[in-house]
Amino acid sequence: MILGLLSDSHGRHERTAAALRLLRDHGAAAFIHCGDIGDERVLDVLAEYAVQFVWGNNDQPDASLLRYCRALGLNPPAEPPLRAEHGGRRLCVFHGHEPLFWRVVRVLERGQPAALHELLGPVDYVFFGHTHVASDARLGDVRLINPGALTRAAEYTVATLDLASDALRFHTVD
Repeated sequence: MILGLLSDSHGRHERTAAALRLLRDHGAAAFIHCGDIGDERVLDVLAEYAVQFVWGNNDQPDASLLRYCRALGLNPPAEPPLRAEHGGRRLCVFHGHEPLFWRVVRVLERGQPAALHELLGPVDYVFFGHTHVASDARLGDVRLINPGALTRAAEYTVATLDLASDALRFHTVD
């Protein structure tokens, strides 16, 4: 199964739609957005592809926006991380500004895989955004991936991850 990853739309609904088409064209069967949605037009696009997502630090998910999400069939987590399973792999999704995520970063910097599992429980992948910079790192048996951003980046990028082979590819969005 190929997973499509994107982040940091910041209201750019047309670019988000182009990114999702690109991911689909590269075989993505499921999609995850790592936050900073921006507005309802982006949510409309995410709903077309049944994208799972988390809120970012620039999102303001008030009660009416949450009702709008539910009306679209979208179910963001009340608080991060989003935990999901695809292709038999356990996923944790953050935006990247959350206190728990920064604890994950500190564990990564110290090279302590056991501490990562203590923080997150059983997990194969951690996805995040926020930095607007694509990245790929490993800590023990956990892979941490940032697909890049669809705004305020030198290059707008998304990523596909083949969960069967663990092959990651970054793609540029025009």
